[in-house]
Amino acid sequence: MDIKILPSALSGMAEAPASKSVAHRMLICAALAKKPSTIKINKTSEDIEATASCLKSLGVTIEKNGELWTVTPPDSYPDEATLDCGESGSTLRFMLPVVSALGVTAMLTGHGRLPSRPIAPLLDEMKSHGVECGDGFPVKVSGKLTGGKYKIAGNISSQFITGLLLALPLCDGESEIEVIPPVESKPYIDITTSVLADFGVAVEESGNIYTVPHQIPCSGDFTAEGDWSNAAFLLALGVKVSGLDLNSVQGDRKILDVLTAFGAEINEENGTLQANLSSLHSTDVDASDIPDLVPVISALAATADGETRIYNASRLRLKESDRIETTVSMVNSLGGEAYPTDDGLIIKGKQQLSGGTVDGCGDHRIVMSSAVAALRCKNPVIITGAQAVNKSYPEFFNEYNSLGGDANVL
Repeated sequence: MDIKILPSALSGMAEAPASKSVAHRMLICAALAKKPSTIKINKTSEDIEATASCLKSLGVTIEKNGELWTVTPPDSYPDEATLDCGESGSTLRFMLPVVSALGVTAMLTGHGRLPSRPIAPLLDEMKSHGVECGDGFPVKVSGKLTGGKYKIAGNISSQFITGLLLALPLCDGESEIEVIPPVESKPYIDITTSVLADFGVAVEESGNIYTVPHQIPCSGDFTAEGDWSNAAFLLALGVKVSGLDLNSVQGDRKILDVLTAFGAEINEENGTLQANLSSLHSTDVDASDIPDLVPVISALAATADGETRIYNASRLRLKESDRIETTVSMVNSLGGEAYPTDDGLIIKGKQQLSGGTVDGCGDHRIVMSSAVAALRCKNPVIITGAQAVNKSYPEFFNEYNSLGGDANVL
């Protein structure tokens, strides 16, 4: 799907979609409980559906009634199963230890860039704790994960730690995860421990050590809070955004700090937020805890006064695309000026972008960031492969147009 955008002024209010990160974790915890749970998820996506599909393959019943999802664990899990993780790195890295803790012999598959995304450190730890698994893709696991002491690097993917945190409560005895510094994207680990606590599993954190009890998650009624990652695009469009928790542990809440550093004024009124983006200046951005925000930050930096440097973002090369290169390409394709560095990029701001054609590169965040940048262009913008937004925010372009945008499928 290719989309043509004519530059226009946006206004109005949009509700933040449910946090993809929270929804993944809540669905898994609910599936591991003894009794049914309900989860309110106001908007879904391909990644959330991938996790739901994997859980259904394990015999979990998931019924939807509008925004309300009812999750009913099975009486017993199957001996064998095939789990299609789609293009979701979260789903793959969470489900690998979870199915192993359940003792299910499973084949985990997927498509897109998923086969090339790193999982070896997680598999190595699982192999040393009772699991047999291959090194290729699709990944087959057998045996049963055991509790005990785990040690894993914290600078490759926080999803490795989350997968273990979700799985180890099922294992006998108390377990311990030592995360080797530096620990990047730690807020995503905080989301996991927060969701586990909601389900009655109290993980103790001391420095870089996480102590995990043997505790089956409790059932209940839950709500997946608004997603700061996707709300960042709405805030960058300059519209009012509702449904966000200012006290959230989500790391991408830092978009407010980044916008303020750019010189934007953040207005809060009646539970809604809006950024005044009329006059932006350059800033330096440490992306170690907010890698998913880099493309949209770059879209704003492209017309900010001065030179913006984004650093500590080397893990972006392992996302749905090589996000350092695709972000640079996005800015330059629209007439901006951006350069890659070893661990990030530099953007030299211009008063206005010219417009042009951007390759979405199969990456939802590149597509949505291009739509943000389009508002700063003199001429129309064409985004190829715009269907990538379905991965996290399928309603993005519908809401873009309802807010006064002019985006049309070619």
